[in-house]
This record gives sequence, structure tokens and C-alpha cells, in this order.
Amino acid sequence: MVDDVGGEQAVFNHVGICVTDLGRSRKFYEEVLAFRYWWELEAPEEGTSQLLQIPAPVGLRAVYMVRDGLVLELLHFSEAEARPFRQRVMNEPGLTHLSFSIRDIPTALEKVVPHGGQVLTDTDMKAAIMIRDPDGQLIELTSAAWLDVLPPLPD
Repeated sequence: MVDDVGGEQAVFNHVGICVTDLGRSRKFYEEVLAFRYWWELEAPEEGTSQLLQIPAPVGLRAVYMVRDGLVLELLHFSEAEARPFRQRVMNEPGLTHLSFSIRDIPTALEKVVPHGGQVLTDTDMKAAIMIRDPDGQLIELTSAAWLDVLPPLPD
């Protein structure tokens, strides 16, 4: 659905995450969080450098995955080497984390480490826990019961 926002047409498109190993990250999001592969592209060099503000050559390959209507774009740069992971804190401006409600948190947690992620055991609140994907992206797992206490979505 395209909505009128400030006189312009706008629709949510995707969330992008830079990854260092495209295959490993794709497997993590498929196996741990039940994302499904949608499509992928090799971005043309012309324009990509300008749009992303990364000096050429860029060598961008993007894999698009979906879950519950959320489109996740995994970005891998073969030419413009990814910077090392830097741990961010929750009160730092910008995207802090992704959050997913999971029916069986213990079973999901068993899959995290074998697929290259990390379980932050010190955050375990039983109904919620934090994990990191293979490149350090913070992800909150909440009990599916959380969905039952949320107010209805606006129309």
C-alpha cells in the first residue's frame, strides 16, 4: 500500500544490513529467524558509489529476504571492504536493534551459535533476550506472548 506522506507517495521498502560473508548471514537469517530468500542483485558500479557515498569500486551484491512482510537486505561489498564491527549502545542515535517475537526462544537460541551468531546470556529475561548476528547486529528475541498484550495496530 502506498500512503500519502507530506504530499508525497511513500511505502516502506526494506531494512539494509552490511555483512562480511553473504552466505553465512543468509543462512543465519534463514535458519535462526525463519527469513525466506526473495531475490538478489549485483548493483551496477555506475551510480552505486554516488548513492551509497562509498568510493568506487564498490562491488555490491545484495540479497533480499522476507519475513512477516519485512524485507531485509543483506549488503556485501567485494571491493569496498567492510569496516570492522563496532559495538553500539542502545542510547546511541540511529538503528539500535531488530526485534522478533519467537514461539520457542530456547530452540531459536540453540541455532544462534552454530550459525555464527552470539547469545548475550546476561540479557536473558526469560521472556526476552538479546543475540547478535554473525557481524554483530543486535537482535532482540521476545516471547510470542508479547504479541497478545500489544494494543491493536492503527488503521
